[in-house]
Amino acid sequence: MPDGLTQALPLIAAMPPLTGDFAEMLRRFSFDGTPTEEFEADGLRYFVNAFWTAQQRRGHSLHEVSYRACFKPQLPEFFIARLTAPGDTVYDPFAGRGTTPVQAALMGRRPVANDVNPLSAMLVAPRLDPPSLAAIRARLAEIGPQSAVQDPDEPDLSVFYHPDTLRQIRTLRGWLLARAAAGRLDSVDGWIRMVAINRLTGHSPGFFSVYTMPPNQAVSIESQRKINAQRQQTPPPRDVAALILKKGRALLADGCPPPHPPASLTTGPADGASGPADASVDLLVTSPPFLDIVDYQGDNWLRCWFAGIDPATVRIDRHRDVAAWEAFVRRSFIRFAQAVRPGGFVAFEVGEVRGGSVLLERHVAAAVIGLPFAVLGVMVNRQDFTKTANCWGVGNNRGGTNTNRIVLLQRNG
Repeated sequence: MPDGLTQALPLIAAMPPLTGDFAEMLRRFSFDGTPTEEFEADGLRYFVNAFWTAQQRRGHSLHEVSYRACFKPQLPEFFIARLTAPGDTVYDPFAGRGTTPVQAALMGRRPVANDVNPLSAMLVAPRLDPPSLAAIRARLAEIGPQSAVQDPDEPDLSVFYHPDTLRQIRTLRGWLLARAAAGRLDSVDGWIRMVAINRLTGHSPGFFSVYTMPPNQAVSIESQRKINAQRQQTPPPRDVAALILKKGRALLADGCPPPHPPASLTTGPADGASGPADASVDLLVTSPPFLDIVDYQGDNWLRCWFAGIDPATVRIDRHRDVAAWEAFVRRSFIRFAQAVRPGGFVAFEVGEVRGGSVLLERHVAAAVIGLPFAVLGVMVNRQDFTKTANCWGVGNNRGGTNTNRIVLLQRNG
């Protein structure tokens, strides 16, 4: 992307809907004045350009929920604007933090999401229909200073939290778990839980914890002890309710989603029975687990503790072997063939892994052979930005994921 691209950019949602051939639209597309490069390799047609902004935090404020390995909201926005109309159904079977369903709701589409981790629905549902700040404030006051009951199986969290902060966290956790067990957990409770899950650990005073790694993952207790020793730090006291209100205000800064069709959120494997009804999906936008690149279970252990989820029961697919990953993708597409309507589209983002030595898009194309999908091509979105990996000394364009690589498919009639 050329230097100096800082001026206001037109919203992708304002672009006209797709007409005619998708490849022709990509050829004519110009985000920053750069022509789209087109070439063929190994039987796949590639389109390379900066298809959306690489600048951080250019999406709606409701997207500002941290989660490991999530894509920018501009990615689903690009496809939703061009391949659907208001009221259409947009589905993400590997929903994670919910970027796709939240963006679908913001654009008046029907959000449908699934994830094997029940944490996902807890992160998504509250942002589709947020409560008012007044209701959140009143509920936090209702919880108030109560006796904090320590979970007998609770790990040693003193490395993360001041004793008073940990008491507040335990009180809030106990309240939410009791409300859920009694069937009384409402949308306000759900919002508070969602925000609290995202304030558990981080690297600024806006989080409940002492300084730790970025908020999209929780380091182990032993690792945090080392961080504390290296930085000669001890956990400071935090006001949990105040931080929840502050983050809630930031999330709602751009307002709530407009009226949209009712959402459907399910929990289960993408190739299982969960998910939408047959032939009901107009557009599927997703990004599956990339081989063994991300340890979602390890990253979310503290969030799962707070939410009352046993991480051992969440079987997120991790594949060291590319053949096993390809088989996993094929099983998923067999289910997608049922869910996506004839003529509907799939945007399947596979990123860039192992320094570009493994091109996962080729394994996606191989996985759908014999299934009712036509591969339209591969979009490669070039980006230049500061990555979380810099925290580990990994610079941009030297490691990690530096391009979005999206396999575009259409369900045959």
